[in-house]
Amino acid sequence: MDLNQVEQELLKRWPETRLEPTLDRILALTDALGSPQLSYPTIHIGGTNGKTSTTRMIDSIMTELGYRVGRFTSPHLEKITERISIKGEPISEDLMVKTYVELAPYFDFIDSKQPHPISFFEAITAIAFAAFADFPVDVGVIEVGMGGEWDATNVVQSQVSVMTPIGLDHMQYLGDTVEKIAKTKSGIFKPESNVILSAQEPAVAKVLLQKIAQVSAIPFREGLEFSLLERNRAVGGQLIKVAGIHREYADLFLPLYGDHQAHNATVALAAVEAFAGVALDEELVQNAFSKFASPGRFEIMSRNPTVIIDAAHNPHGASALVKTLNTEFDFDKVIGVIGVMADKDIANLVNELKVGLDLFIASQNSSARSLPADQLANIATEFISDKSLVKTESDLKSAIQSAIQQATDIENTSESKAAVLITGSVVTAGEAKAIVRQLIESRK
Repeated sequence: MDLNQVEQELLKRWPETRLEPTLDRILALTDALGSPQLSYPTIHIGGTNGKTSTTRMIDSIMTELGYRVGRFTSPHLEKITERISIKGEPISEDLMVKTYVELAPYFDFIDSKQPHPISFFEAITAIAFAAFADFPVDVGVIEVGMGGEWDATNVVQSQVSVMTPIGLDHMQYLGDTVEKIAKTKSGIFKPESNVILSAQEPAVAKVLLQKIAQVSAIPFREGLEFSLLERNRAVGGQLIKVAGIHREYADLFLPLYGDHQAHNATVALAAVEAFAGVALDEELVQNAFSKFASPGRFEIMSRNPTVIIDAAHNPHGASALVKTLNTEFDFDKVIGVIGVMADKDIANLVNELKVGLDLFIASQNSSARSLPADQLANIATEFISDKSLVKTESDLKSAIQSAIQQATDIENTSESKAAVLITGSVVTAGEAKAIVRQLIESRK
């Protein structure tokens, strides 16, 4: 069996976009496996936006501290092995296949005992837990998939829980208000554990603090127990100063763009401090920050013209993306290639994006859940008064090629600086990375 066969077997199961409010299957599965997720301490990261970036940052700091880290994130951009990282590298194909083969009989056994079979996400979560235990890792840094209380990752007993900013997303499963969503997400808080809270809107903070009190956890709140003190633009990123839980950390170069990433980094640092229980060495933290990476999150793939890929897929993410574009860059023209999922808050997503775009090219990715490009274009024209600024190109590669050519023409025929921004979903970002990489290679 090879990796492709493993992925195809996993994809035959319930899709990860489907959530059933129960932990029965994953608990039965992990019990049968000997509860591998309890064999190492964990940091558990939930929220709506910034989860993956924050998880990767925590991994980087913990690695710099000398821990052997097992990191679990979702979804992946290009390859399923990205989800499971051991010591900073994606799990090897051989280990992924080996672990799946070992666990497959347990999947079948639980399938036969439960009303519904193990889902894709439950299976991949169990594979990560088992691979980390077998390696073994010193600490698991685990990102929540969807929600919190009923998420398959919520069988861990975390020493530290992290909650990034909460907004409206996956409302069909999590609730139609931020308060309902916050209540579901707060289900990851464990009794007497440390809870790191990013800055939240008041209604959300109230719900989260009520849960913290209920389980007798210890809260650390951004803006109170820790905070971002300074942020200055720098070549290739930004320079920040952070007041951590135990001390201040200055001259932290963050090779990522955007105010939101500075706050993600602040939250990540606080999470590691809470786990360690002591102040960290400043030089160590500086080294860790300089190595931060967040693929698919305002990732600059090429220059001349600048091509940016971002996985923003909800209004909050789009707002942060546009803010970064407008405050940290001075492009004269930005051409957007947008591909979204049909089950998202598309109208508000488009409304946020329109502020940062001079041309909107509606496209689509290869997912069955992708909104057809013509439907996306129709929605865009409701928010963009000049209909000539909305184009349709259903083939994503053709849309990207067209956008790059137009940006190149703008720069060659004027003194204007142009950029191409590809966004709208994680799937769009992943497919775009492969396309842009191929286009770059073809130019050589």
